[in-house]
Amino acid sequence: MLDRHNLFFYHKTMEIRVLKYFLAVTKEGSITGAANALHLTQPTLTRQLQDLEKELKQKLFVRGRHKISLTPEGIILKKRAQEIIDMVEKTEAEFQSISDTISGNIYIGGGETDSMKYVAEILKEINREYPKVKCHIYSGNAEDVTEKLDRGFLDFGLLIQPIDISKYDYITLPKKDVWGVIMKKDCTLARKEFIEPKDLINLPILASRQMSPKYSKDSGFLDWFEGNFESLNIVATFNLVYNAAVMVKAGLGYAVTIDKLVDTSKESELCFRPLRPKLESGIDIVWKKNQVFSPSANLFLAKLHERFIK
Repeated sequence: MLDRHNLFFYHKTMEIRVLKYFLAVTKEGSITGAANALHLTQPTLTRQLQDLEKELKQKLFVRGRHKISLTPEGIILKKRAQEIIDMVEKTEAEFQSISDTISGNIYIGGGETDSMKYVAEILKEINREYPKVKCHIYSGNAEDVTEKLDRGFLDFGLLIQPIDISKYDYITLPKKDVWGVIMKKDCTLARKEFIEPKDLINLPILASRQMSPKYSKDSGFLDWFEGNFESLNIVATFNLVYNAAVMVKAGLGYAVTIDKLVDTSKESELCFRPLRPKLESGIDIVWKKNQVFSPSANLFLAKLHERFIK
């Protein structure tokens, strides 16, 4: 469903075609380049954009000698226009999939977790039985995923606890993620089998989202650090662990994250050491309550229930 901002644009009789023209110009950076990509004449495209600015009563472009850029109003429209186009294409695909043979798209978002393997197993089964069903995976933190879920751009979200899921239907997956520290194999701390609170007090820490003040109490980090949480030397924060691993390799610090997300094989220069006392996070697959699904998304939901609801 389009949110109130998108509905505003839509009911202003703005044609989808014109929004696509606008996005093409923002992508190409020039009227000429966009006109060539769209197979339009330059005067035709220019007129369409001028009509768009008149309709919105806003200047959308700053026209330079060789390149155009967006005004603040143009930047807002770019975001909304892309959301509208994505929603229209998703809706068209859903209607095209309504037939005797199940086809269409499933949209799933989630943070980095080894539990994504459960989703992969179900998708593999669906692909074998219904090869016309396609899946689109969006990676992001809980805020990113729930925002897209609420706006209808995603069918399902894979969320790492703690997170408020009261407004969603959900299934809790059977295994939990184990927390620990990613570090270089040649550091002194790597000699330990487990990492205890006292080991991290004076070290440079790269902290994941769950360690932020907003989540640390519910996630168990406040208790785990035994009252020393506020004295941690947090030099950087991250929401997805790939870049954090790059910073660890560069010697910036030690990344507190969940297991099985970073290459710690024999060939890697990194290793993972679990926390002690053990700290874990559960994983939920969520979807909007009273959601009307496409046939393909309904199929995924049925497979979820079949596998995890006894």
